[in-house]
Amino acid sequence: MEEKKDAYAAFRSRDYRWFLLLRICNTLAAQMISVSIGYLIYELTSNPLNLGLIGLAEALPAISVSLLAGHWADKYSRRNLILMCIGILAFCAALLLWLTWHRFDLPKNMLIAGLYTAIFISGIARGSLSPIMFAFLPQLVDKKHLSHAITWNSSTGEVASISGLGLGGLAYGFLGPETPFIAALALFSLSLYFGWQIPSKPVPPANHNEPVMVRIREGLRFVFSNKLIISSIALDMFAVLFGGAVALLPVFAKDILQVGPQGMGILRAAMSLGAMSTAFVIAHRSLGQHIGKVLLFATAGFGLSMMLFAVSRNFYLSFAALFLAGIFDEVSVFVRASLLQFQTPDHMKGRVSSVNSIFITSSNEIGAFESGLAAKLLGTVPSVIFGGCMTLLVVGITWWKSPKLRNLKSHELDVV
Repeated sequence: MEEKKDAYAAFRSRDYRWFLLLRICNTLAAQMISVSIGYLIYELTSNPLNLGLIGLAEALPAISVSLLAGHWADKYSRRNLILMCIGILAFCAALLLWLTWHRFDLPKNMLIAGLYTAIFISGIARGSLSPIMFAFLPQLVDKKHLSHAITWNSSTGEVASISGLGLGGLAYGFLGPETPFIAALALFSLSLYFGWQIPSKPVPPANHNEPVMVRIREGLRFVFSNKLIISSIALDMFAVLFGGAVALLPVFAKDILQVGPQGMGILRAAMSLGAMSTAFVIAHRSLGQHIGKVLLFATAGFGLSMMLFAVSRNFYLSFAALFLAGIFDEVSVFVRASLLQFQTPDHMKGRVSSVNSIFITSSNEIGAFESGLAAKLLGTVPSVIFGGCMTLLVVGITWWKSPKLRNLKSHELDVV
Protein backbone atom coordinates (compact mmCIF):
# COMPACT_ATOMS: atom_id res chain seq x y z
CA MET A 1 0.00 0.00 0.00
CA GLU A 2 1.41 3.36 -1.03
CA GLU A 3 1.75 6.36 1.19
CA LYS A 4 -1.07 8.84 0.78
CA LYS A 5 1.19 11.84 1.17
CA ASP A 6 2.51 11.33 -2.37
CA ALA A 7 -0.74 12.49 -3.94
CA TYR A 8 0.76 12.96 -7.42
CA ALA A 9 2.55 9.62 -7.81
CA ALA A 10 0.37 8.48 -10.72
CA PHE A 11 1.41 11.51 -12.80
CA ARG A 12 4.90 10.04 -13.17
CA SER A 13 3.42 7.81 -15.87
CA ARG A 14 3.52 9.53 -19.26
CA ASP A 15 0.75 7.29 -20.58
CA TYR A 16 -1.46 8.17 -17.65
CA ARG A 17 -0.97 11.90 -18.30
CA TRP A 18 -2.07 11.45 -21.92
CA PHE A 19 -5.04 9.38 -20.72
CA LEU A 20 -6.19 12.12 -18.35
CA LEU A 21 -5.93 14.74 -21.08
CA LEU A 22 -7.99 12.49 -23.37
CA ARG A 23 -10.58 11.95 -20.65
CA ILE A 24 -10.84 15.64 -19.79
CA CYS A 25 -11.33 16.75 -23.40
CA ASN A 26 -13.75 13.94 -24.18
CA THR A 27 -15.86 14.55 -21.09
CA LEU A 28 -15.92 18.33 -21.56
CA ALA A 29 -17.13 17.86 -25.14
CA ALA A 30 -19.81 15.31 -24.27
CA GLN A 31 -21.23 17.44 -21.46
CA MET A 32 -21.17 20.66 -23.48
CA ILE A 33 -23.29 18.83 -26.03
CA SER A 34 -25.58 17.47 -23.32
CA VAL A 35 -26.50 20.81 -21.79
CA SER A 36 -26.75 22.62 -25.11
CA ILE A 37 -28.99 20.12 -26.81
CA GLY A 38 -31.22 20.07 -23.74
CA TYR A 39 -31.77 23.81 -23.82
CA LEU A 40 -32.16 23.81 -27.62
CA ILE A 41 -34.85 21.11 -27.57
CA TYR A 42 -36.67 22.82 -24.69
CA GLU A 43 -36.65 26.09 -26.65
CA LEU A 44 -38.08 24.28 -29.67
CA THR A 45 -40.79 22.36 -27.78
CA SER A 46 -41.35 24.01 -24.34
CA ASN A 47 -42.14 20.52 -23.04
CA PRO A 48 -40.16 19.08 -20.08
CA LEU A 49 -41.02 15.55 -21.22
CA ASN A 50 -38.81 16.09 -24.26
CA LEU A 51 -35.87 16.67 -21.89
CA GLY A 52 -36.54 13.22 -20.47
CA LEU A 53 -36.71 11.72 -23.95
CA ILE A 54 -33.15 12.95 -24.55
CA GLY A 55 -31.98 10.68 -21.74
CA LEU A 56 -34.04 7.78 -23.05
CA ALA A 57 -32.69 8.21 -26.60
CA GLU A 58 -29.15 7.92 -25.25
CA ALA A 59 -29.78 5.26 -22.61
CA LEU A 60 -31.38 2.60 -24.79
CA PRO A 61 -28.44 2.17 -27.21
CA ALA A 62 -25.90 2.61 -24.40
CA ILE A 63 -27.45 -0.15 -22.31
CA SER A 64 -27.88 -2.41 -25.35
CA VAL A 65 -24.21 -2.28 -26.33
CA SER A 66 -22.57 -2.08 -22.89
CA LEU A 67 -22.18 -5.79 -22.13
CA LEU A 68 -20.75 -6.47 -25.58
CA ALA A 69 -18.34 -3.53 -25.14
CA GLY A 70 -17.14 -5.06 -21.86
CA HIS A 71 -16.40 -8.28 -23.71
CA TRP A 72 -14.46 -6.34 -26.38
CA ALA A 73 -12.47 -4.51 -23.69
CA ASP A 74 -11.27 -7.81 -22.25
CA LYS A 75 -10.35 -9.26 -25.66
CA TYR A 76 -9.11 -6.50 -28.00
CA SER A 77 -6.79 -3.49 -27.84
CA ARG A 78 -8.44 -1.09 -25.42
CA ARG A 79 -6.58 1.91 -26.84
CA ASN A 80 -7.89 1.25 -30.36
CA LEU A 81 -11.44 0.72 -29.14
CA ILE A 82 -11.32 4.06 -27.29
CA LEU A 83 -10.17 5.87 -30.44
CA MET A 84 -12.99 4.29 -32.46
CA CYS A 85 -15.62 5.42 -29.94
CA ILE A 86 -14.28 8.97 -29.82
CA GLY A 87 -14.32 9.10 -33.62
CA ILE A 88 -18.05 8.26 -33.58
CA LEU A 89 -18.66 10.98 -30.98
CA ALA A 90 -16.82 13.49 -33.17
CA PHE A 91 -19.10 12.56 -36.08
CA CYS A 92 -22.16 13.15 -33.88
CA ALA A 93 -20.84 16.56 -32.83
CA ALA A 94 -20.39 17.49 -36.49
CA LEU A 95 -23.96 16.35 -37.25
CA LEU A 96 -25.37 18.40 -34.36
CA LEU A 97 -23.43 21.43 -35.52
CA TRP A 98 -24.84 21.09 -39.04
CA LEU A 99 -28.41 20.69 -37.75
CA THR A 100 -28.08 23.69 -35.44
CA TRP A 101 -26.54 25.81 -38.17
CA HIS A 102 -29.52 25.05 -40.45
CA ARG A 103 -32.20 25.09 -37.75
CA PHE A 104 -34.10 27.95 -39.42
CA ASP A 105 -34.06 26.23 -42.82
CA LEU A 106 -35.22 22.77 -41.76
CA PRO A 107 -38.82 21.80 -40.89
CA LYS A 108 -39.21 21.67 -37.12
CA ASN A 109 -40.11 17.97 -37.01
CA MET A 110 -37.15 17.06 -39.20
CA LEU A 111 -34.81 19.16 -37.05
CA ILE A 112 -35.97 17.50 -33.83
CA ALA A 113 -35.76 14.03 -35.41
CA GLY A 114 -32.21 14.78 -36.54
CA LEU A 115 -31.21 15.91 -33.06
CA TYR A 116 -32.56 12.73 -31.46
CA THR A 117 -30.83 10.61 -34.13
CA ALA A 118 -27.47 12.16 -33.26
CA ILE A 119 -28.16 11.51 -29.57
CA PHE A 120 -29.00 7.87 -30.31
CA ILE A 121 -25.78 7.28 -32.26
CA SER A 122 -23.71 8.98 -29.55
CA GLY A 123 -25.35 6.68 -27.00
CA ILE A 124 -23.81 3.68 -28.75
CA ALA A 125 -20.34 5.20 -28.52
CA ARG A 126 -20.69 6.43 -24.94
CA GLY A 127 -22.14 3.11 -23.76
CA SER A 128 -19.08 1.37 -25.21
CA LEU A 129 -16.50 3.92 -24.07
CA SER A 130 -17.13 3.79 -20.34
CA PRO A 131 -16.23 0.12 -19.63
CA ILE A 132 -13.31 0.23 -22.08
CA MET A 133 -11.72 3.27 -20.39
CA PHE A 134 -12.28 1.74 -16.94
CA ALA A 135 -10.45 -1.42 -18.03
CA PHE A 136 -7.63 0.54 -19.72
CA LEU A 137 -6.75 2.69 -16.68
CA PRO A 138 -4.91 0.00 -14.60
CA GLN A 139 -2.64 -0.73 -17.57
CA LEU A 140 -1.21 2.79 -17.49
CA VAL A 141 0.23 3.03 -13.96
CA ASP A 142 2.17 0.91 -11.52
CA LYS A 143 -0.25 -1.05 -9.35
CA LYS A 144 1.09 0.60 -6.19
CA HIS A 145 -0.02 3.96 -7.63
CA LEU A 146 -3.46 2.75 -8.74
CA SER A 147 -5.37 4.23 -5.81
CA HIS A 148 -4.06 7.70 -6.64
CA ALA A 149 -4.75 7.13 -10.33
CA ILE A 150 -8.35 6.30 -9.41
CA THR A 151 -8.55 9.45 -7.28
CA TRP A 152 -7.43 11.74 -10.08
CA ASN A 153 -9.35 9.86 -12.75
CA SER A 154 -12.66 10.06 -10.91
CA SER A 155 -11.97 13.60 -9.76
CA THR A 156 -10.96 14.99 -13.14
CA GLY A 157 -13.80 13.09 -14.80
CA GLU A 158 -16.33 14.54 -12.40
CA VAL A 159 -14.88 18.04 -12.64
CA ALA A 160 -14.74 17.88 -16.44
CA SER A 161 -18.28 16.54 -16.55
CA ILE A 162 -19.78 19.31 -14.48
CA SER A 163 -17.47 21.95 -15.97
CA GLY A 164 -18.57 20.91 -19.44
CA LEU A 165 -22.17 21.43 -18.41
CA GLY A 166 -21.34 24.89 -17.08
CA LEU A 167 -19.24 25.91 -20.08
CA GLY A 168 -21.86 24.58 -22.47
CA GLY A 169 -24.58 26.65 -20.85
CA LEU A 170 -22.44 29.79 -20.83
CA ALA A 171 -21.36 29.32 -24.45
CA TYR A 172 -24.94 28.67 -25.53
CA GLY A 173 -26.24 31.73 -23.71
CA PHE A 174 -23.53 34.24 -24.58
CA LEU A 175 -22.24 33.05 -27.97
CA GLY A 176 -25.17 31.22 -29.55
CA PRO A 177 -26.26 27.56 -29.87
CA GLU A 178 -23.69 26.68 -32.55
CA THR A 179 -20.72 27.55 -30.34
CA PRO A 180 -20.83 24.59 -27.91
CA PHE A 181 -20.99 22.14 -30.81
CA ILE A 182 -17.99 23.77 -32.50
CA ALA A 183 -16.07 23.55 -29.22
CA ALA A 184 -17.13 19.93 -28.73
CA LEU A 185 -15.89 18.94 -32.19
CA ALA A 186 -12.52 20.57 -31.46
CA LEU A 187 -12.28 18.81 -28.07
CA PHE A 188 -13.08 15.40 -29.55
CA SER A 189 -10.31 16.01 -32.12
CA LEU A 190 -7.89 16.75 -29.29
CA SER A 191 -9.00 13.55 -27.53
CA LEU A 192 -8.11 11.55 -30.63
CA TYR A 193 -4.68 13.17 -30.74
CA PHE A 194 -4.00 12.43 -27.06
CA GLY A 195 -5.15 8.84 -27.51
CA TRP A 196 -2.71 8.26 -30.37
CA GLN A 197 0.14 9.21 -28.03
CA ILE A 198 -0.57 6.19 -25.81
CA PRO A 199 0.98 2.92 -27.06
CA SER A 200 -1.46 0.04 -27.46
CA LYS A 201 -1.24 -2.31 -24.45
CA PRO A 202 -1.52 -6.11 -24.45
CA VAL A 203 -4.80 -7.46 -23.17
CA PRO A 204 -4.50 -9.31 -19.78
CA PRO A 205 -4.20 -13.07 -20.33
CA ALA A 206 -7.43 -15.05 -20.30
CA ASN A 207 -9.29 -17.64 -22.35
CA HIS A 208 -10.33 -15.43 -25.28
CA ASN A 209 -11.67 -18.38 -27.28
CA GLU A 210 -14.77 -18.79 -25.13
CA PRO A 211 -18.07 -17.83 -26.79
CA VAL A 212 -19.19 -14.24 -26.29
CA MET A 213 -22.22 -15.13 -24.17
CA VAL A 214 -20.15 -17.36 -21.89
CA ARG A 215 -17.73 -14.50 -21.20
CA ILE A 216 -20.56 -12.01 -20.63
CA ARG A 217 -22.30 -14.38 -18.20
CA GLU A 218 -19.02 -14.78 -16.32
CA GLY A 219 -18.88 -11.02 -15.78
CA LEU A 220 -22.52 -10.89 -14.67
CA ARG A 221 -22.01 -13.72 -12.18
CA PHE A 222 -19.00 -11.98 -10.67
CA VAL A 223 -20.88 -8.70 -10.15
CA PHE A 224 -24.04 -10.19 -8.68
CA SER A 225 -22.11 -12.55 -6.40
CA ASN A 226 -20.02 -9.71 -4.91
CA LYS A 227 -22.22 -8.03 -2.32
CA LEU A 228 -20.03 -4.94 -2.01
CA ILE A 229 -20.08 -4.23 -5.73
CA ILE A 230 -23.76 -4.89 -6.33
CA SER A 231 -24.80 -2.91 -3.23
CA SER A 232 -22.71 0.14 -4.16
CA ILE A 233 -23.78 0.34 -7.78
CA ALA A 234 -27.44 -0.32 -6.92
CA LEU A 235 -27.27 2.48 -4.35
CA ASP A 236 -25.94 4.85 -6.99
CA MET A 237 -28.46 3.78 -9.61
CA PHE A 238 -31.58 4.26 -7.52
CA ALA A 239 -30.33 7.36 -5.70
CA VAL A 240 -29.45 9.25 -8.88
CA LEU A 241 -32.40 7.76 -10.80
CA PHE A 242 -34.78 9.54 -8.47
CA GLY A 243 -32.65 12.28 -6.93
CA GLY A 244 -31.03 14.05 -9.88
CA ALA A 245 -32.51 17.33 -11.08
CA VAL A 246 -29.87 18.15 -13.68
CA ALA A 247 -32.12 17.26 -16.63
CA LEU A 248 -34.64 19.86 -15.45
CA LEU A 249 -32.18 22.74 -15.09
CA PRO A 250 -33.45 24.37 -18.32
CA VAL A 251 -36.91 24.57 -16.71
CA PHE A 252 -35.56 26.03 -13.46
CA ALA A 253 -33.34 28.51 -15.31
CA LYS A 254 -35.98 29.69 -17.78
CA ASP A 255 -39.29 29.47 -15.91
CA ILE A 256 -38.63 29.37 -12.14
CA LEU A 257 -35.47 31.37 -11.42
CA GLN A 258 -35.80 33.29 -14.71
CA VAL A 259 -32.06 33.59 -15.30
CA GLY A 260 -31.92 32.24 -18.87
CA PRO A 261 -29.16 30.09 -20.40
CA GLN A 262 -26.46 32.29 -18.84
CA GLY A 263 -27.82 31.60 -15.37
CA MET A 264 -28.16 27.93 -16.23
CA GLY A 265 -24.47 27.82 -17.12
CA ILE A 266 -23.58 29.39 -13.77
CA LEU A 267 -25.76 26.87 -11.92
CA ARG A 268 -24.05 24.03 -13.75
CA ALA A 269 -20.70 25.52 -12.72
CA ALA A 270 -21.81 25.42 -9.06
CA MET A 271 -21.62 21.63 -9.02
CA SER A 272 -18.26 21.85 -10.76
CA LEU A 273 -16.84 24.07 -8.01
CA GLY A 274 -18.10 21.68 -5.35
CA ALA A 275 -16.58 18.70 -7.13
CA MET A 276 -13.27 20.48 -7.78
CA SER A 277 -12.77 21.48 -4.17
CA THR A 278 -13.64 18.00 -2.96
CA ALA A 279 -11.36 16.35 -5.52
CA PHE A 280 -8.42 18.35 -4.24
CA VAL A 281 -9.18 17.41 -0.63
CA ILE A 282 -9.57 13.70 -1.45
CA ALA A 283 -6.24 13.67 -3.28
CA HIS A 284 -4.43 14.93 -0.19
CA ARG A 285 -6.47 13.72 2.78
CA SER A 286 -8.06 10.47 3.89
CA LEU A 287 -11.83 10.05 3.94
CA GLY A 288 -11.39 8.10 7.17
CA GLN A 289 -11.62 4.42 7.97
CA HIS A 290 -15.43 4.14 7.82
CA ILE A 291 -15.60 4.47 4.04
CA GLY A 292 -18.94 2.64 3.74
CA LYS A 293 -20.70 5.07 6.05
CA VAL A 294 -19.06 7.98 4.19
CA LEU A 295 -20.58 6.69 0.94
CA LEU A 296 -24.05 6.41 2.45
CA PHE A 297 -23.94 9.82 4.12
CA ALA A 298 -22.68 11.42 0.91
CA THR A 299 -25.54 9.90 -1.07
CA ALA A 300 -28.05 11.15 1.50
CA GLY A 301 -26.45 14.59 1.37
CA PHE A 302 -26.89 14.61 -2.41
CA GLY A 303 -30.60 13.94 -2.04
CA LEU A 304 -31.02 16.68 0.57
CA SER A 305 -29.14 19.15 -1.62
CA MET A 306 -31.49 18.43 -4.52
CA MET A 307 -34.50 19.04 -2.27
CA LEU A 308 -33.04 22.37 -1.14
CA PHE A 309 -32.50 23.33 -4.77
CA ALA A 310 -36.10 22.44 -5.61
CA VAL A 311 -37.65 24.75 -3.00
CA SER A 312 -35.26 27.65 -3.54
CA ARG A 313 -36.48 30.77 -5.33
CA ASN A 314 -33.23 32.63 -4.75
CA PHE A 315 -30.49 32.24 -7.35
CA TYR A 316 -27.68 32.34 -4.76
CA LEU A 317 -29.34 29.71 -2.55
CA SER A 318 -29.86 27.52 -5.61
CA PHE A 319 -26.17 27.94 -6.44
CA ALA A 320 -25.21 26.92 -2.89
CA ALA A 321 -27.46 23.84 -3.02
CA LEU A 322 -25.85 22.66 -6.25
CA PHE A 323 -22.39 23.39 -4.84
CA LEU A 324 -23.17 21.02 -1.96
CA ALA A 325 -24.54 18.44 -4.41
CA GLY A 326 -21.21 18.56 -6.26
CA ILE A 327 -19.32 17.91 -3.03
CA PHE A 328 -21.42 14.89 -2.08
CA ASP A 329 -21.43 13.48 -5.61
CA GLU A 330 -17.64 13.63 -5.90
CA VAL A 331 -17.20 11.71 -2.63
CA SER A 332 -19.54 8.93 -3.75
CA VAL A 333 -17.96 8.74 -7.23
CA PHE A 334 -14.50 8.25 -5.74
CA VAL A 335 -15.57 5.56 -3.27
CA ARG A 336 -17.46 3.53 -5.89
CA ALA A 337 -14.65 3.75 -8.45
CA SER A 338 -12.10 2.57 -5.86
CA LEU A 339 -14.30 -0.31 -4.80
CA LEU A 340 -14.78 -1.52 -8.37
CA GLN A 341 -11.11 -1.30 -9.34
CA PHE A 342 -9.76 -3.11 -6.28
CA GLN A 343 -12.47 -5.77 -6.15
CA THR A 344 -12.19 -6.77 -9.84
CA PRO A 345 -9.46 -8.98 -11.43
CA ASP A 346 -7.60 -7.37 -14.35
CA HIS A 347 -8.88 -9.83 -16.97
CA MET A 348 -12.53 -9.06 -16.04
CA LYS A 349 -12.43 -5.30 -15.63
CA GLY A 350 -14.12 -4.61 -18.96
CA ARG A 351 -17.04 -6.94 -18.35
CA VAL A 352 -17.54 -5.90 -14.73
CA SER A 353 -17.34 -2.24 -15.66
CA SER A 354 -19.90 -2.81 -18.42
CA VAL A 355 -22.42 -3.95 -15.81
CA ASN A 356 -21.61 -0.90 -13.73
CA SER A 357 -21.99 1.23 -16.86
CA ILE A 358 -25.51 -0.11 -17.36
CA PHE A 359 -26.40 0.92 -13.82
CA ILE A 360 -24.86 4.37 -14.30
CA THR A 361 -26.62 4.88 -17.63
CA SER A 362 -29.88 3.79 -16.07
CA SER A 363 -29.47 6.27 -13.23
CA ASN A 364 -28.33 9.20 -15.39
CA GLU A 365 -30.09 8.95 -18.74
CA ILE A 366 -33.19 6.99 -17.67
CA GLY A 367 -33.18 9.17 -14.56
CA ALA A 368 -33.42 12.15 -16.90
CA PHE A 369 -36.45 10.53 -18.53
CA GLU A 370 -37.96 9.90 -15.08
CA SER A 371 -37.34 13.54 -14.15
CA GLY A 372 -39.02 14.80 -17.32
CA LEU A 373 -41.99 12.46 -16.91
CA ALA A 374 -42.39 13.27 -13.21
CA ALA A 375 -42.20 17.01 -13.97
CA LYS A 376 -44.91 16.57 -16.57
CA LEU A 377 -47.18 14.66 -14.17
CA LEU A 378 -46.41 16.29 -10.79
CA GLY A 379 -44.92 19.66 -11.73
CA THR A 380 -41.24 20.53 -11.80
CA VAL A 381 -40.68 21.43 -8.14
CA PRO A 382 -42.78 18.60 -6.59
CA SER A 383 -41.04 16.07 -8.84
CA VAL A 384 -37.57 17.08 -7.58
CA ILE A 385 -38.72 17.05 -3.95
CA PHE A 386 -40.22 13.59 -4.50
CA GLY A 387 -36.94 12.44 -6.05
CA GLY A 388 -34.93 13.69 -3.07
CA CYS A 389 -37.23 11.83 -0.68
CA MET A 390 -36.78 8.65 -2.72
CA THR A 391 -33.00 9.06 -2.55
CA LEU A 392 -33.16 9.23 1.25
CA LEU A 393 -35.38 6.15 1.26
CA VAL A 394 -32.87 4.25 -0.91
CA VAL A 395 -30.04 5.20 1.47
CA GLY A 396 -32.10 4.00 4.44
CA ILE A 397 -32.87 0.68 2.79
CA THR A 398 -29.21 0.17 1.84
CA TRP A 399 -28.08 0.99 5.41
CA TRP A 400 -30.52 -1.63 6.71
CA LYS A 401 -30.12 -4.35 4.08
CA SER A 402 -26.39 -4.10 3.30
CA PRO A 403 -24.38 -4.20 6.53
CA LYS A 404 -21.27 -5.29 4.60
CA LEU A 405 -21.28 -2.03 2.65
CA ARG A 406 -22.26 0.03 5.69
CA ASN A 407 -19.37 -1.37 7.72
CA LEU A 408 -16.80 -1.27 4.89
CA LYS A 409 -13.40 0.04 6.02
CA SER A 410 -11.01 1.92 3.76
CA HIS A 411 -8.14 -0.58 4.27
CA GLU A 412 -10.33 -3.22 2.61
CA LEU A 413 -10.12 -1.20 -0.62
CA ASP A 414 -6.45 -0.39 -0.35
CA VAL A 415 -7.57 3.27 -0.01
CA VAL A 416 -5.75 5.11 2.79
